[in-house]
Amino acid sequence: MLFSSCGFTREMTTFDQPSKTKNFFICCLCPPRVLRLWTCRRPRTRRNLLVGTACVIYLGFLVSQVGHVLPQHKGGHQKISSRSLQDVAQTPFLGIPLDGTLSPPNFQEPQLGNNGTLLPPNVVYITLRSKRSKPANIRGTVKPKRRKKHATPLSYGQPFPKVTFMGQEEAFAQQPGRATHATGAMGAVLEVRKHQLDEHRHKEMAIRERGHRRPGGISGAIKAQPQPEESNIRIYSESSPSWLSKEDILNMRMLADSQIESIQEVPSRKAVLVVFARGPSTTGTACDRGYCGIVKRPLDMSEVFAFHLDRILGLNRSLPSVSRRSEFFQDGQPCPVILWDSSLSPTDNSTHSSVKLTWGQYQQLLKQKCWQNGKVPKAEWGCTEIHHHEWSKMALFDFLLQIYNRLDRNCCGFKPLKEDSCVQQGLKLKCSDQDAIDLTHIVQRRHDRRHLAFIDNKGFFDRNEDNLDFKILQGINEFPESAVSVLRSQRLREKLLQSLFLDKIYWESQGGRKGIEKLIDVIERRSKILLTYINAHGAKVLPMNE
Repeated sequence: MLFSSCGFTREMTTFDQPSKTKNFFICCLCPPRVLRLWTCRRPRTRRNLLVGTACVIYLGFLVSQVGHVLPQHKGGHQKISSRSLQDVAQTPFLGIPLDGTLSPPNFQEPQLGNNGTLLPPNVVYITLRSKRSKPANIRGTVKPKRRKKHATPLSYGQPFPKVTFMGQEEAFAQQPGRATHATGAMGAVLEVRKHQLDEHRHKEMAIRERGHRRPGGISGAIKAQPQPEESNIRIYSESSPSWLSKEDILNMRMLADSQIESIQEVPSRKAVLVVFARGPSTTGTACDRGYCGIVKRPLDMSEVFAFHLDRILGLNRSLPSVSRRSEFFQDGQPCPVILWDSSLSPTDNSTHSSVKLTWGQYQQLLKQKCWQNGKVPKAEWGCTEIHHHEWSKMALFDFLLQIYNRLDRNCCGFKPLKEDSCVQQGLKLKCSDQDAIDLTHIVQRRHDRRHLAFIDNKGFFDRNEDNLDFKILQGINEFPESAVSVLRSQRLREKLLQSLFLDKIYWESQGGRKGIEKLIDVIERRSKILLTYINAHGAKVLPMNE
């Protein structure tokens, strides 16, 4: 056979020779241009190298074209990278038969994965874990876990609204450090919407109620109010804090949760007298039975803080006070409600005191130490019926809260602000004769004239440490051991947080834990200054539990 197309003119009889066999394959596989190079007269080694290189390139091109043309679903082998093989090895085995009867997959009928999602066959999905959205900051530093908790409230002989659900703030205070897993954005939107609806409803009811009031500020009978789902005094443990008595808890729940029966304005006190339900129908009798309260302005909210501080320090001289919202006063804003104590002695209209004393007379009483150690004072000493230790308790309490309206009504011991009552009334200019200045809000009880009752305990937290009123401590050389021990124990913050958390409305009105912590910071700094003052002046710390 002659291979004229390949440029050979001699006859090829057999294929047993290697060179002839090689020439045959080259003629069959290589294009004409390569054959021309093959037949040219040049060194055999160089020619073989060129032809071999060209054939390898050409064969590689053919193989790549064939791989793209062949469909991937017809038994072809797929090239899988090492990373893909690792991903496939980690995925669960989906039941591929082992007998070689694997049928071609159908793209019109995708397969179901383990979790019920539609997954196309022969496709490896790499799912990246999305970043968890941060929950909404719910008033406090520690975010609560959104879950319901059932707790049994305290009951000391009288029925109270049962607590059946622990909300977000409750969970935070009871279990700090737990994070919520719910979406915060949606919860924040719903909370804002609910607050707007409640505020609108409160305003409408307040306007409607003002229209029904009688002349003279008496509202008369109040329509029945809906019973709250849960008490505003939150107690979820078996017992209340040790510094609060059972009577305190009863009074707090009565002030916070009881329905309002009637309202009477008290212009002289800038307050409102409310009569709660469950008492007798007449106002006088109801207040004598302890079912009345004084509602003050929202600016006087510090009286709630003062009540809890008084109990924690072991003084027990202030009246129970809580924070409450009502559509009947202040357009639904949180206001302090203080228990009306009918056992308090009548007070003078000018000084609001049951005992009239000037600053000079007060300093003489401190020197005489009236009624201390059971000694009966002499007539020429000018003592009152008040025990000497009561002045020490009042001075410590007033200094921590910077209450100046009892011992320094003219603001002679510090630089007042324009908003202070002494500046508005022009009393700051009357400090030349301080001995003649009257003390105010010095109140006793009719059945217990040895002890004081702390009323009008509006404190001031915005006064700097370099502008504190040290005149309050003037003449005091002894301090109660129960209060000083709490200040020294470094547990004042812990106890205040536990105690103030009971009052739900007050806790929320101050901005949750963040706001409460700021108030406690002020008291702690003042307590350190007071302890330094005690050490520097050599004051005695005595038990005053008579």
